Amino acid sequence: MTDPTELPVLLVVEDDEGLQRQLKWAYDGYRVVAAHDRSEAIEALRLHEPAVVTLDLGLPPDPDGVEEGFATLQEILRLKPDTKVIVASGHGARESALKAISLGAYDFYKKPVDIDELGLIVARAFHLQDIEEENRRLGEGGGEATVLGSIITAAPEMQKVAKTIERVANADVSVMLLGASGTGKELLARAVHERSSRKGEFIAINCAAIPENLLEAELFGYERGAFTGAVKSNVGKIELAQGGTLFLDEVGDIPLPLQVKLLRFLQERVIERIGGRQPIAVDTRIVCATHQDLETMIADGRFREDLYYRLAEIVVKIPSLAERSGDSTLLARHFVNRFGRELNPKVQSLSADALAAVDCYNWPGNVRELENRIKRAVIMADGRSVTAEDLDLPGTSSEEPGLINLRSAREVADRKAIRQAMSRTENNISGAAKLLGISRPTLYDLLKQYRLQA
Repeated sequence: MTDPTELPVLLVVEDDEGLQRQLKWAYDGYRVVAAHDRSEAIEALRLHEPAVVTLDLGLPPDPDGVEEGFATLQEILRLKPDTKVIVASGHGARESALKAISLGAYDFYKKPVDIDELGLIVARAFHLQDIEEENRRLGEGGGEATVLGSIITAAPEMQKVAKTIERVANADVSVMLLGASGTGKELLARAVHERSSRKGEFIAINCAAIPENLLEAELFGYERGAFTGAVKSNVGKIELAQGGTLFLDEVGDIPLPLQVKLLRFLQERVIERIGGRQPIAVDTRIVCATHQDLETMIADGRFREDLYYRLAEIVVKIPSLAERSGDSTLLARHFVNRFGRELNPKVQSLSADALAAVDCYNWPGNVRELENRIKRAVIMADGRSVTAEDLDLPGTSSEEPGLINLRSAREVADRKAIRQAMSRTENNISGAAKLLGISRPTLYDLLKQYRLQA
């Protein structure tokens, strides 16, 4: 007989005690832990660290609403981001589903609950969690990994973003990418397009780079004679992306009068060129991005709230490079290899002090700053390796975020230190052990304990 303590933990957050009992009986292949409200759910999360959670959005003290459920979802994912949360609700199913997925939920199920169908979703979530755990074990030795075809990362933070992109790519919804400059918003927008079923082109436009008086013509096009200098008709970017995807970078810079026209297109899916009278039906998906705080802009009257909700059906927040554990050294090596081949073939690596400097620097300009800094250093390097002096970086470090409990904190700190040491030494056990100040047998024991790939 299987020891119940060895079964995978499923946390059921549900205020209906009858349904709690039904789920405990139905899912005998899991160790089901039940919670009645948010405080019980968080206590159970800290104690049992479940891989999968089913969450009813209608929780006390607001059983007829969804806000308490959404707050619980956000707190679960803040404390344990890799948890697969399956959200269930009977309140405004489509709107709730979109919001739940945008907040990071794994899946959504409309009530009343079908036990068999929900059981399949739960089983799939556990299976995916096992695959992701195995991938983490293989990737945490410091080797290069890619997601979405071209984005280089081994960081769980970016892998979570990639999973969200994979899930929403084929959904007929607008996607808003939020992140600082240099975090790769256009690369992710391209990934949304490439993983969708759309056969049209991917068209990108930077709304901040085009003068206000020309932006409307760029987006919507114009007819001959519409204004001085319009000697022939011109097709706008929205039309050019027919059947494909239009990426609006820095969407917060669109002026208010043009926001009205963009909102009309999103509502009716028709446009009119400047100077034209004939509505043109266009099937173009909008993906947008900004580093600005649009909610503050809405409060200040600089951005339309109704347009925001049309553009932000799914919101994806992109972590900064400082928040992507282990990626700075991973990307630094990639750029040294690339720019070494292109610009200075004798340069083949980063020295130990350069890797330490890259790892400790906060990178306020994100991946773009790292790329430019490595490019300059490769050009300036005299030897076979880029040194810390070539990089000329100030030594800073970022603060470690709070973690769920002491055991998790120790494990995460150990994993991070091992991953960084293995990355700096290119997976050399002796070098990594020396860098960590431990013996080789101790490092092997830690690799085995945390199931990391040596």
